[in-house]
Amino acid sequence: MKRKIAVYAISKNEEAFANRWFSSMREADEIVVLDTGSSDGTVNTLKKLGAKVFEQKIAPWRFDEARNAALSFVSEDADICVATDLDEVFSPGWRDALEKAWTDQTKRARFKYVWSFLEDGSEGTVLWLDKIHARHGYKWFYPVHEAIVRKDGFDTEKDYVAVSGMTLFHYPDNAKSRAQYLPLLELSVRENPEDARCLHYLGREYMYLSRWQDAIDVMKKHVALPGYVWKEEKSASFRYMARCYCRLDRPDRAEEMYLNAISLCPHLREGYCELANLYYSMKNYALAAYFAQCGLKIKTRPDVYMTEPEAWNGSLEHIFEASRRALLH
Repeated sequence: MKRKIAVYAISKNEEAFANRWFSSMREADEIVVLDTGSSDGTVNTLKKLGAKVFEQKIAPWRFDEARNAALSFVSEDADICVATDLDEVFSPGWRDALEKAWTDQTKRARFKYVWSFLEDGSEGTVLWLDKIHARHGYKWFYPVHEAIVRKDGFDTEKDYVAVSGMTLFHYPDNAKSRAQYLPLLELSVRENPEDARCLHYLGREYMYLSRWQDAIDVMKKHVALPGYVWKEEKSASFRYMARCYCRLDRPDRAEEMYLNAISLCPHLREGYCELANLYYSMKNYALAAYFAQCGLKIKTRPDVYMTEPEAWNGSLEHIFEASRRALLH
């Protein structure tokens, strides 16, 4: 069944990506962009290509309000809305794959997202995104790391479809500053102090910024939330705390956190991989080999964003063999 598909995005000073992005999105019936203050040629380039471009300043800046404004410009009669960024590119044929999967009962769609690449060009961090939704009844929420949510109630699994053959690739401008992220993440936690998503992302950002104790303090709150059921994200917080303890020269506490991560999610390689590396650095080759071998028994990489390329790129095999050799000498 033919459905009207609209792609929408926000932009600011992304002229370098405009042609590539538009070419990838042109399978849609409508392409809408809200520009939030470009000083380069982004607006003119997109208009010449055929996008519907609107201009609006968002002050104070927050991503959810910008995306909601962009969504408001999508035609009311659109059936399916696809949210992307200008540094992203779809695999050819994505529209056909989406239409085949979408039914009259569908409200949301998940698809493969390659967030990063390894040095050899192979896929790095891979996850499934759900930034495809019905035109009406949805809004964006959270100042940063924003998510699409129902205006009333919640989506259930019957509202979703998984789209096979639809992949979005991320090619970021690594020169862009992340400076705006931290204050927005701190705002997210102030607005939603008991929200697991907000706490996890803030703790992770502190870790990225080498604020080890701050990261630990926030992630302790995250894993202690009552009724919190997303084990994979909770396990990731334990791993991140372990990394921070390593940097604080507390291998005993790091070991404890890694064991918590593994106990919570024994089906994920990442905890075994990082703990094996910790034991190897401590010259405990027997335990390094044991946990590396445990991790290698997991053959399938799950479709969750917390997986790490290092657990799947041969590093675990290397630590296992290196530990075995050390034990023989």
